[in-house]
Amino acid sequence: MSDRYGVVGNPIDHSLSPQIHTAFAAQTGEDLVYEKLLAPLDGFAGTVQAFFTEGGRGLNVTVPFKLEACELADELTERAAAAGAVNTLVSDEHGNLLGDNTDGAGLVADIRENLGWVIEDKRVLLLGAGGAARGALLPLLAERPAQLHIANRTAAKACQLADEFSHYGAMTAGGLDELCGGFDLVINASSASLDNQLPPLPEDLLTSSGRAYDMVYGAKPTPFVHWARAQGAEAADGLGMLVGQAAEAFFLWRGVKPRVEPVLAQLRRTLKA
Repeated sequence: MSDRYGVVGNPIDHSLSPQIHTAFAAQTGEDLVYEKLLAPLDGFAGTVQAFFTEGGRGLNVTVPFKLEACELADELTERAAAAGAVNTLVSDEHGNLLGDNTDGAGLVADIRENLGWVIEDKRVLLLGAGGAARGALLPLLAERPAQLHIANRTAAKACQLADEFSHYGAMTAGGLDELCGGFDLVINASSASLDNQLPPLPEDLLTSSGRAYDMVYGAKPTPFVHWARAQGAEAADGLGMLVGQAAEAFFLWRGVKPRVEPVLAQLRRTLKA
């Protein structure tokens, strides 16, 4: 019988995870099935427990349950503990749940491996101080940027986040209204693109060879990607991050690292269609 995996969330119909992991399984020859699980907003723990009791091997967790998954896990990886959120669960032979957060690793892998951009020794700006930013900080700091600055509409929230992560590496923080130019890489981890909005950004924010990355993806370029390209910058959306975090989860579950490029190309064609 095929090993059983899935993604749990509410809503869940929009999820591309089954398409991604089915493609990974076909590529690597792994015998598994992958399904969508709609959990009631007040029934996440019960849905997860039933899945693993019935023999499930691993779950991806999407909105709005990543914080609950962190509390439900019996053990956390360092990056999940730092993020305070879990997007991947795996059950061991004793039924204990390990919680991981692969979002930041997927982001860095997309930037470094798929796009060929360099983070090390660069001045990096991270927009936003919510859950997406938290998940990205540890992997970004591991790349040893020359500077990592967190900017948020509420400056105090950015400063609090920087202080919380200060033992992992040096960084600065402040409000969006305090921003000035000179960044080599700007990463949008704010929720603005989800609302089809653009954060208030100065035109000289990027260096002449600067690049911009939006964690949000869609069939059309986001307002942030439009803004970056209007500045003459190379820009990318977060579809590669989605596939990259899935590859990290697949490796955690199966011990096999799938190739991201063909699956990313397939998803891009699907979105354009």
